[in-house]
Amino acid sequence: MRTVRDIKVLENIPVLLRTSLNVPIVNGKVSNSFRLRKAIPTIAFLQKSGARVVLIGHIGEKGTETLLPVYQAMKEFIPGIQFCSVTVGKQAREAVRVLPAGGVLMLENLRRDTGEVMNDKKFAKELADLGDVFVEDSFDVCHRAHASVVGVPAILPSYAGFLVEEEVAQLSKALTPKHPAIAIIGGAKFFTKEPVIKKLLEEYDRVFVGGALGNDFTKAMGYSVGSSLVSGADPKAIKSLLGNKKLAVPLDAIVGESNSEESASHSATFDSIKDSEAILDDGPKTVAMLEKLIGNAKTVLWNGPLGNYEHGYVEATRAIALAIAKSSAYSVLGGGDTEAAIEDLNIRDSVSFISTGGGAMLDFLAKGTLPGLEALSRKF
Repeated sequence: MRTVRDIKVLENIPVLLRTSLNVPIVNGKVSNSFRLRKAIPTIAFLQKSGARVVLIGHIGEKGTETLLPVYQAMKEFIPGIQFCSVTVGKQAREAVRVLPAGGVLMLENLRRDTGEVMNDKKFAKELADLGDVFVEDSFDVCHRAHASVVGVPAILPSYAGFLVEEEVAQLSKALTPKHPAIAIIGGAKFFTKEPVIKKLLEEYDRVFVGGALGNDFTKAMGYSVGSSLVSGADPKAIKSLLGNKKLAVPLDAIVGESNSEESASHSATFDSIKDSEAILDDGPKTVAMLEKLIGNAKTVLWNGPLGNYEHGYVEATRAIALAIAKSSAYSVLGGGDTEAAIEDLNIRDSVSFISTGGGAMLDFLAKGTLPGLEALSRKF
C-alpha cells in the first residue's frame, strides 16, 4: 500500500483525511477516546509536513448525530483545531480555503448526507473537491463501500494513514499465527461471523465461540437456551462447524430471568436452563477452560464480548481480558465491547495490539482485504 510517507509534496496542500471519529458519547461528551488517540499520529505527521488537514468521518447510525462532542474532545490533542458545521458545499470549501498550512479542520458528520452510505458519485465528487490528496486512516469503515471510503479514492490520489498501515500489518500477522493458537469469537450475528470462524478453523488450533453467538451452537446441540438471544442461524451451518474438532463451545452459563442487569443471576449447566431464563454470560467452567488455553498459547485472537456486556454482565469478558494481559502470547483484540473492557481494566499496554475495527477486523481476517484497502491501489 502507498502510505502518507509516499506523498511527495504536502506543504500547503489540502489533504482530505478519512479518520475514525465514531466514538461513544455519554451525556454529550466522549466517554472513550481510544480511537481519537489512535488517529493522532497521522494527523501530526501531516501537520508537521505543512499540509492543510481536513478531517472527515462519521458518528452514529441514524444520520442525525453531530461531531461537535468529538471536536471538543479533539481540542485536547490538537490545540487550534477548527470545526465546520457542514460537510460539503460553499461553506465547507471556504473553510478549507482559509485553513493555514499545518491547520486542522473537522467537517460535520458524513452520514448527515444520504450520499455517504449510498456511495453517491455526486457526493463523492463534492468531498473530493475539498482536497488535492486523500488519506484513508479509518480502518473501522474500510469494509463499507461508502462514498468517503471507495468513492473519493476513485477521484483523488489516495494513500493509507499510519493507523490503517498498522492494522493491516498486525491483522496479517494474526492470519499466520505461532502455535499453539487460540481464537475467541463472541458477540452476536452468526451470519457475519461464519466466514471468519471457517477461516480461523483452518489456521488456529482452537476456535471458541461464546457470548450470544455461542447460544446458536448450544441450541444446535439440543439444549434449551430459554429466552436467550439467538441469531436464527441455519442449523445445518452450525452443525457443520460443530463437527470440527478444533471448535470449542461454552461449558456453562450465567443465567437469569431476563436480560436486565437488575435480574438475579446464577451459574447453570445447559441441561438445567428454564424456558423463562436467558443466558447472560459465559459461566465459570467456560472461563476456566479459556484461561488454560490462553495460558498455553503463543497467539491469541479475540473479537466480541462473552456476555450481555452492555447490561452489566462483564465478568467473563473481563476475566478473559485479564488472562490475555497476563499471558506471554502475541495478542490481537478488537470489537467495541472488547476494547471497552481493555480500557476499563487499564491493561492496554499488556496486550500486543487492539484493533479499531469490529466488523472490519472480522472481514479482513476472513478475506485478507477490504473494499477500502483495494480502493487505495488505484493508479493516478
